[in-house]
Amino acid sequence: QVQLVESGGGLVQAGGSLRLSCVASGISTGTNAWGWYRQAPGKQRELVASMSNTGNTNYADSVKGRFAISRDNAKNTVYLQMNGLKPEDTAVYYCNAIGFLGRVYWGQGTQVTVSS
Repeated sequence: QVQLVESGGGLVQAGGSLRLSCVASGISTGTNAWGWYRQAPGKQRELVASMSNTGNTNYADSVKGRFAISRDNAKNTVYLQMNGLKPEDTAVYYCNAIGFLGRVYWGQGTQVTVSS
C-alpha cells in the first residue's frame, strides 16, 4: 500500500525559506517520477516542480531559481527546498508520485503561508 506523508509547511515571512519533505512508503523514490503541486484558495492545482525517475527536473516559471526538488533514496524521501518565498506562494502543497502502469498517488498536503 502506497502512502505519501508531507511535512515542513508553516508560516514564514516573505523572503524566507522552508523545506518540505515527502516520506514515501510502498513506492521507491529512486525508480519513479515525483512532483510537487500546490493549490491556492479558489485556484486549480498546479505543478510546481517535478523529477523524473532518471533525476531530470522541471520547474514552473514562477518558481525557477527559487525552488529545488531533490530526493534521498536511502530515506525514501522527496524534498522541496523553497527560498525567496513570496505571498503568492501561499498554498497547500502536495507530493505526487507516478508509479507502476502510470498510477498516480497523492499525499494529504501541507499548508504553506507566506506573510508580506
